[in-house]
Amino acid sequence: MRKWTVASALLLLCLLSLFADQGRKFQANAEADSDELVDPPKVEDKIGAVPNGLSTDSDVAQREAESISKRSLRSNAEKFEFQAEVSRLMDIIINSLYSNKDIFLRELISNASDALDKIRFLSLTDKDVLGEGDNTKLDIQIKLDKEKKILSIRDRGIGMTKEDLIKNLGTIAKSGTSAFVEKMQTSGDLNLIGQFGVGFYSVYLVADYVEVVSKHNDDKQYVWESKADGAFAISEDTWNEPLGRGTEIRLHLKEEAGEYLEESKLKELVKRYSEFINFPIYIWASKEVDVEVPADEDDSSDEEDSSESSSKEESEDEDADKSEDEEKKPKTKTVKETTYEWELLNDVKAIWLRNPKEVTDEEYTKFYHSLAKDFSDEKPLAWSHFTAEGDVEFKAVLFVPPKAPQDLYESYYNANKSNLKLYVRRVFISDEFDELLPKYLNFLKGLVDSDTLPLNVSREMLQQHSSLKTIKKKLIRKALDMIRRIADEDPDESTDKEKKEDTSSDNDEKKGQYAKFWNEFGKSIKLGIIEDATNRNRLAKLLRFESTKSEGKLTSLDQYISRMKAGQKDIFYITGTSKEQLEKSPFLERLKKKNFEVIFFTDPVDEYLMQYLMDYEDKKFQNVSKEGLKLGKDAKDKELKESFKDLTKWWKNALSKDNVDDVKISNRLDNTPCVVVTSKYGWSANMERIMQSQTLSDASKQAYMRGKRVLEINPRHPIIKELRERVVKNPEDEGVKQTAQLMYQTALFESGFLLDDPKDFTSRIYDSVKSSLDINPDATVEEEDDTEVEAESDAKEDASTSTPEADAVNDDADVKDEL
Repeated sequence: MRKWTVASALLLLCLLSLFADQGRKFQANAEADSDELVDPPKVEDKIGAVPNGLSTDSDVAQREAESISKRSLRSNAEKFEFQAEVSRLMDIIINSLYSNKDIFLRELISNASDALDKIRFLSLTDKDVLGEGDNTKLDIQIKLDKEKKILSIRDRGIGMTKEDLIKNLGTIAKSGTSAFVEKMQTSGDLNLIGQFGVGFYSVYLVADYVEVVSKHNDDKQYVWESKADGAFAISEDTWNEPLGRGTEIRLHLKEEAGEYLEESKLKELVKRYSEFINFPIYIWASKEVDVEVPADEDDSSDEEDSSESSSKEESEDEDADKSEDEEKKPKTKTVKETTYEWELLNDVKAIWLRNPKEVTDEEYTKFYHSLAKDFSDEKPLAWSHFTAEGDVEFKAVLFVPPKAPQDLYESYYNANKSNLKLYVRRVFISDEFDELLPKYLNFLKGLVDSDTLPLNVSREMLQQHSSLKTIKKKLIRKALDMIRRIADEDPDESTDKEKKEDTSSDNDEKKGQYAKFWNEFGKSIKLGIIEDATNRNRLAKLLRFESTKSEGKLTSLDQYISRMKAGQKDIFYITGTSKEQLEKSPFLERLKKKNFEVIFFTDPVDEYLMQYLMDYEDKKFQNVSKEGLKLGKDAKDKELKESFKDLTKWWKNALSKDNVDDVKISNRLDNTPCVVVTSKYGWSANMERIMQSQTLSDASKQAYMRGKRVLEINPRHPIIKELRERVVKNPEDEGVKQTAQLMYQTALFESGFLLDDPKDFTSRIYDSVKSSLDINPDATVEEEDDTEVEAESDAKEDASTSTPEADAVNDDADVKDEL
């Protein structure tokens, strides 16, 4: 009996397994023949389906979620191997230590913009390609799923067919990929990625599993997926919501890429890189709003208590009215509730793409504040909006800020950052390309948008790019024209005749604008003259300074030349620390008397400036504190030189130890007996002082640059005349030698030089004071009496020590004071 029981159990198990196999075969056959179904049942509404989709059971959503969570490719998908070069590329990206992973969003938005451009271009000839309803909205949408750690970017662009997905995302042209891999191995700059058409793979900087859902008008909706493990899979999409048209990229973010699940981070990246994309970019953003909800009984009782307490202070009629209103209106309370809505991120339009004549001043000002992140109410001093055509085509907008940043000239030659942003086809590339503008113009803000430069061009490639020199040349010319226009439109810069002719009120806003610009950025113009030899003459026209005839206002070189005296061949200037000091300089005495105008240069950089600015409009520059000053010939010059020949020769020998090159008759003095001038090509006194104050200056190496010193004497001064008489009488008189030495040191000090031996100079001054007071030169300083000091110290010790009786008296006095 037991044998039959065992046999029947085995038979029953075989029958059950047989039915199970037949059930699986039936299900497989049903799936194989599903395409032939004419009217299949619809997928459940909650899951979502494509038109004519397959029927499925209620667990499909769960199975898909499990598949995604495991980061595994779908089993029923058609699998492909990546091209070998693409696999190498993805290995580089995945294992990259490159810090700027933010570029992935820029690449995806740029690709989405290209797809939207393509469908828009096709719609120009065939409007039906856009479809109906939401499909006609050409925009880009960004959505987050923090729980599943998924970032989605969707566009309603042209979409991709199955062949496009294989071709564009799996087997890219070998030349571009291999070129990128080679460049990566040599330079290591991952920012090059978009240049070779492989920008999509930057997603693997932040994601370890990527899905691309795409629908083209000519094909079904497909899903491309890959874990970047050398293979990818493509399957017909029968489970996602139908896109209608376009592409949705889902990034399953890595653990270390959690920052990209924050709305604030994504908003920042879009504002930085894709602010001026032609199409609107939306993000599914959370927002807290106040919502009124029915109040609980406890809350309503509290409100009634509060209303009763307040009613005591008010009249009975008002209480009755309030009670009636409360009976009519239900009790409610306000609570915070989180809602979600699409938020537009790129509301600032790319005004550089428009015709400058159609853009208003308000729009330029708003655009400047957005571009420069300047939240003040001040308008930019000027702007230039232009389009360059020819071999290189680009559009640009340049602004002159109203104020200079505080660190503009700190680390001037070491800073690489530029305020000029580079865009390629409206996609932000970088703001660190200081090669587009020279350093002296780095205070300008603006942007350049070029269609000829490659996308994501690196610094090295930009330097080698043939378009760079052309772009830079045009930008400099337009920038200088813009600055010159500030001066041309400023009424304060015009002459008196022009002011009388133009008295319109429109110029009131522009009055004093160039003086404001010069006070903020004048040093940059001077640095430009030093650095930019090509545009030196253009920059010289922008120079401003004060002079002996400017009456406290700024003047230009053109205005100076217009006021030059007849026969004047040189432009006279003097350098120093302040205008007040220079106005009292002995070098100006004769020039002022003869009505010559002299320019004041008081900025330390002016000394370097005048080493490069040698002439202007065929007029040479002449430093009035150096040799070579010519004020016209005097008939008595030869007679004076001859009459003072003995004195100048004697004085030169007396100053032989002080490295004085010569002693000459001066043509620049009027009231001062003598001054010290330097050779024409050596350092001035002001330049010597600047160089000696340098932190790392080396006095031994500066000696050869110091100008030869020449003592110039005023032959009309009574001191010089008397000195000549005494030298003729007794050249060996020690008193005369001491006087001559003191006069040289005084002239050296007055001329702006630093004395090598201040102690010697002061001792000579004191000797002169003794002589004027008829004090014996051998008189000594009276010595201090030591006995008096000892007596004073003894008295202090006695005062510090007191008797017991005195202490008792003091204690009694203290007690009385307390009582």
